Amino acid sequence: MSNPPDTPTVVLVHGGFADASFWGPVIQDLQARGLPVLAPPNPLRGLAHDAEYIASYVNQIDGSVLLVGHSYGGAVISVAGASTPNAVGLVYVAAFVLDEGESFGEIFARFGDTPLVGAVRPSQYPLPNGETAVELTIAPELYREAFAADLPTEITEVAAVSQRPFAAIFEDRAEAAAWKTLPSWAVVATADKAIPPDAERHMARRAGAETIEVDASHSIALSQPKAVADLIQTAVNAIAAVGVAGRP
Repeated sequence: MSNPPDTPTVVLVHGGFADASFWGPVIQDLQARGLPVLAPPNPLRGLAHDAEYIASYVNQIDGSVLLVGHSYGGAVISVAGASTPNAVGLVYVAAFVLDEGESFGEIFARFGDTPLVGAVRPSQYPLPNGETAVELTIAPELYREAFAADLPTEITEVAAVSQRPFAAIFEDRAEAAAWKTLPSWAVVATADKAIPPDAERHMARRAGAETIEVDASHSIALSQPKAVADLIQTAVNAIAAVGVAGRP
């Protein structure tokens, strides 16, 4: 597929309990389409910290950028996108699309807990000042049900024991909402057991995102990579069609 010469670089931001390899099948699909793509590590140490890191990464990329966030990564791109002048659009993949001042906990309080909430287990990690903080992992025996029910067990058994611990972020609040100034797209995973699908619909609708729905688990980038890549291509095409070059 031929893409315009000013095609934005697609920056894929993973969510909690994962790393950039989560995007592997989507990366392969985008590369086959000739789209420039990068998948940086998301530190998973808190929303403000992670958004600052991703913004710094994006601000060092030449040219325009399409930010794509999965799950918690959606909140990260919403905050980071407010301080990345080269960002031209946002794509949310089974993601949190928080409003300014809103917390993750408020979304669960409004739309209800999911199997993921009951599956996480706390542990401690050290801070530079000698104190400790709480981080979370998914109980391995509950990983497939809560996070990836539509993936083969041979994949989820490995993922369950190689997940990245995730700093507790339920009370973190978004300091910005870039979707208020940037065009956005979203995919709702209708079989999601991590974020309530109705919450995904609500947040996407509130953001004015062009939205599709796919019968998939929270691990939609692994189980339905073509659907995710197609949505990203739709965003790229729309940006090219209107000549979006940053914020209005």
